[in-house]
Amino acid sequence: MPKSYSRIQRIADLIQVALAEILQMNARGLNYGMATITGVTVSADLSFAKVYVSVLEDEKAVEIIAGLNKEAKFFRYALANAIDLRITPELKFFYDDSVVRGSRISSLINDALKKQ
Repeated sequence: MPKSYSRIQRIADLIQVALAEILQMNARGLNYGMATITGVTVSADLSFAKVYVSVLEDEKAVEIIAGLNKEAKFFRYALANAIDLRITPELKFFYDDSVVRGSRISSLINDALKKQ
């Protein structure tokens, strides 16, 4: 019976959960505000991971993502201690603006419905 999704996707999900816990535990000391890990994609050889982050305060998004990328080695070390993988992937953080785009589209739809 085939598995419903691949090993790489399961590892990406595991990394997402572990990084969310690490970020939550260290958020005060690192001053990231309300940052949420929305997704993780992992390369086929597990050497690289793209971590997508949404931020509550959009005006500070560039600053927060830059801070996360600056501390990527710390997060990789903490991730290596949190999960048991032979290779801990190198982390690169990216801003996920899907929440902002979704709320903007929703407000445009609501405006259009009010005008009818």
